[in-house]
Amino acid sequence: MSESKTMMDKISESTRSLTTGVDTKDVEHWVTIYIMGRGYSVPADLTIMTAMEFAGYKLIRSCGCRQGFCGACATVFRREGQYKLESALACQTRVEDGMCLVQIPFSPAEAAYYDIAAESYDYTVFSKHYPEVARCVSCNTCTKACPQDLEVMDYVQSAIKGDFESLTEQSFDCIQCGLCALRCPAEIVQYNVGHLGRRMFGRYGSPEPEHLKTRLEEMERGEFSSVLDTLVGASTKKLKELYAARVRESDE
Repeated sequence: MSESKTMMDKISESTRSLTTGVDTKDVEHWVTIYIMGRGYSVPADLTIMTAMEFAGYKLIRSCGCRQGFCGACATVFRREGQYKLESALACQTRVEDGMCLVQIPFSPAEAAYYDIAAESYDYTVFSKHYPEVARCVSCNTCTKACPQDLEVMDYVQSAIKGDFESLTEQSFDCIQCGLCALRCPAEIVQYNVGHLGRRMFGRYGSPEPEHLKTRLEEMERGEFSSVLDTLVGASTKKLKELYAARVRESDE
């Protein structure tokens, strides 16, 4: 497989057997996995999700985008010869020989309801709505469970200290898959804590960008009305051409 291929290309190729069909004689390497205690032989390059479907399981929930990072397919598994449970996203993790898989029920965590405009911009907002953060014992289990490799324990500690900026920076890439909360012995719902912290920082701690003010004023003056009218009235072919010719921001 070419090294120039992206991770998404590789994952897409691994799902070929499910989207276009595959002759078993074309499969060079096989592994045995166990789903709910029953063994199945599957192609070695499949992800956990596609391997379960290859084995005959029909996944209509907890599958989400299937090849991205939406967080819907959070799963736990056990490797052969190991006693501990591992956690991962099923669409991002390759099967291994002897791997034991199970389906886990969706475990929603209740989010607090609050009027952000009426909340105090300090650490008490967390003890008020998520008092369990005080039970954090800094075991770092949440960090080890995170498929995004976020420093989850660190941003919980930032919440306890009322450091909203640090919390926002550390939790920004959270996809709310729930694996941190699932493994937390203190029963903290870390992703809800992070969500609250980011909302508070966005309202109270982050200054309104000057370029945003300028753009809003331009919109109020109707400077983009003609452009919008053109897009609304354009054909699908024309929209595709405009999209392909769009000006892209530099990575630098």
